[in-house]
Amino acid sequence: MSMGCRLEAQFKIIGGEVMTLLVAWVGIDTKGPGSAYLTSDSRISWGNGEYFDYARKVFAFNNYPDILGYCGDVLFPSIVLSQITEMADNGLLFNENSTCKEKFEAIKETLKRAFSKYPNGEKNITKDTLQIIHISREPYDNKKFLCNLISWNRENGWDEKEISFPEKSGLLLAIGSGKNEFNDNYSRYKVGDNQDTSRNVFHCFCDTLFNIKDPQCGGAPQLVGLYRRPNSAALKFGIIKDEKRYLFGAEVDNPVNPDNIRWINELFELCDGNTMLILNDAQRQPNRLRKS
Repeated sequence: MSMGCRLEAQFKIIGGEVMTLLVAWVGIDTKGPGSAYLTSDSRISWGNGEYFDYARKVFAFNNYPDILGYCGDVLFPSIVLSQITEMADNGLLFNENSTCKEKFEAIKETLKRAFSKYPNGEKNITKDTLQIIHISREPYDNKKFLCNLISWNRENGWDEKEISFPEKSGLLLAIGSGKNEFNDNYSRYKVGDNQDTSRNVFHCFCDTLFNIKDPQCGGAPQLVGLYRRPNSAALKFGIIKDEKRYLFGAEVDNPVNPDNIRWINELFELCDGNTMLILNDAQRQPNRLRKS
């Protein structure tokens, strides 16, 4: 067996495939962008029909207003994006005065440099595509956000694209194998009674994920976000689903300090980490369009 075949066989055993549903959106009010979010499913699947619903696909920086998410290949981004967040949070990639563009360039170059170190058999151990979303907030103007999509494919190599923000709260982009089902469903949501609200996109995402036909998407939602609040870093959210707690796809059975993180349910309602019920003073966010 050749080296490339051995690497391919090894990847199929340990790496899996991430096709994913990854969705980015923005909340906008009279002052401009006030929030931005990334949400994804949690499934890694294999060609033999096996799957694992504990895969982390979105990342939030502890010390910066920056978030990342990926779809396509799984092995490379799951390793390198966690390294990038650690490098940045320890002051090794940029600092608190770095602009969105400067942070994006540092992330992109670190990503490409790591990819260049992949073994010669990379064509046998990566998917044909890799996409990474980066959303950031400017240090001196907390009303300015920037979203970029970094892409790699086997035929054309690397590419990048800045994603334009809508005038009202709504979708930035949806990528991955589940995007068509999401976009079909979103055609109902964008004209529904929650149109032009931030919660509307998450409602649509959860409704799509919980009823999705694509077997390569599944598991609990995972969510990270940014707020316009000055001097604030990115946020990680725990998810309440079917009376269970999840963080980045992993079930949290008995949290020692559940108040250390914000918890939301599929309706985008703030919840109590102990009881898993909506907080008494939280705003209700009904979804009359959900399929089930």
